[in-house]
Amino acid sequence: MTDQASGSGRALAFPPGLRAVGAAGAAFMSVLSVDDLPPGAMRRVTIGDLDVLVAHTASGIAAVDDRCPHMSAPLSLGELDGCIVACPLHEGRFDLATGDPVQMPTTGGLDAEGVYHPVWTPGGRHSRPDVPGRKAEARRLTRVRRLRYYPVRIVGGHIEVAVPQD
Repeated sequence: MTDQASGSGRALAFPPGLRAVGAAGAAFMSVLSVDDLPPGAMRRVTIGDLDVLVAHTASGIAAVDDRCPHMSAPLSLGELDGCIVACPLHEGRFDLATGDPVQMPTTGGLDAEGVYHPVWTPGGRHSRPDVPGRKAEARRLTRVRRLRYYPVRIVGGHIEVAVPQD
């Protein structure tokens, strides 16, 4: 996908290999006016039973599943700083320009390459021990995946996203 300049918005070129399942060859649908998504804003767009996060990042407009790649919390309830979206639940931060986690969630777990990251506590909060047991084992085996992208284009001042249809 290439960046397409048009008025006040352009599509973010997503990393190779991170296209959402079913998005290849899918029809584009108009989801928002570019004017309704100013720089630094995010919106949840629901198409059928699919929730998509559309974000106007510092590098362009991106569309990904509106689910944290850790435990599926809606990223649209988080915060956007440049190209980094923060999950509202476990302090995970994900780069919309690369698809990679830039800060693992507080629950720890495996990153996309399978490297383990321990449980951590945000600054200013009481440290929480990772008590052994089934929950600790589940946290150690939870993989934090990379983001998956839907192709985006800007046509006539509208943001269009290619999403799979039933």
